[in-house]
Amino acid sequence: MAKGNRGFGSMFTENLDDESQLDKSSPSEGIIASRSQTLARIATGKTVADRTEWVDPARCRPWRLHNRDLDHLSEETCRDLIDSFLAAKKQRIPAIVRRLKDDPDHDFEIIAGVRRWWTVQWLRAHHHPEFDYLVTIQSVSDEEAFRISDVENRSRKDISDWERAKEYTLALAEFYDGSQAQMAEHLKLSRSWLSRLLDVARLPDEIVTAFADTHDITVRIARDIKPLSNDPRALTLMREEAKRVAEERADGLRLSGPEVAKRLVRATVKPTPKAAGEKEVCGPTGKAILRYAKGRGGGVTIKIPAKPAASRAELLKAIEDLLPI
Repeated sequence: MAKGNRGFGSMFTENLDDESQLDKSSPSEGIIASRSQTLARIATGKTVADRTEWVDPARCRPWRLHNRDLDHLSEETCRDLIDSFLAAKKQRIPAIVRRLKDDPDHDFEIIAGVRRWWTVQWLRAHHHPEFDYLVTIQSVSDEEAFRISDVENRSRKDISDWERAKEYTLALAEFYDGSQAQMAEHLKLSRSWLSRLLDVARLPDEIVTAFADTHDITVRIARDIKPLSNDPRALTLMREEAKRVAEERADGLRLSGPEVAKRLVRATVKPTPKAAGEKEVCGPTGKAILRYAKGRGGGVTIKIPAKPAASRAELLKAIEDLLPI
């Protein structure tokens, strides 16, 4: 991670531990590893900091710009944390919060650590009322809170591109006046990567509905679809295909994110006009997967489009059915 981000994050972990007592980490481990090691020492009781304490999770609420999709948090998606907390008999790494004012129902706002908060609540509701929520209390502005959250979570693999893109889109408008260049500079990101990430959240709603789970929509998928959505003709075709995919899913079809993306992109490809005497063989989606014409000598000429709307197995079966033997 860039030096600028390391400097920014250090202001929120300095003085939490004596520098001479810290494990010596290689530079490649970055700010996330360094912070985790320091906070882990606090959690084990080796270090005490006035701003780190155990609190009631019911008195905490997620910050409005947190990067977690709450609807996606479940026993299944948090299983690793549940098992980890049970094994340690407590939460080891503190969440980052700030104090609230004028909210009679909550004392703290969660800047980073919503998944840990959900896990503690789940454990308390499932025969483990002894669990409390470990937090580090900070006093920061909204823009600083966003950057703290970004430093804390940027390297986490369990945050989807969709969650990150939604968070960045809100922050872009609220903190950086819609300027991607300004946002990239503040976060020490490349402009091209930031643009690709924001494209995930800019996909039309009708296209998003084609995916069974928004977490399936990655930067790579958005890269393939977003340029086509700028073409009115291609967008119309993708919308029609998205409806078909959603209807098929309702009937039990299960497609991965890349498979849905392929269907949408293929829908924009103009079909090759049929030659005289040619016939079509249609696949499961109702689209032609190949064309064939019978010659005078009994032979068969088969044409397969560059991007057939069928799997390899479906194509081979269709060809086999056409063979004269």
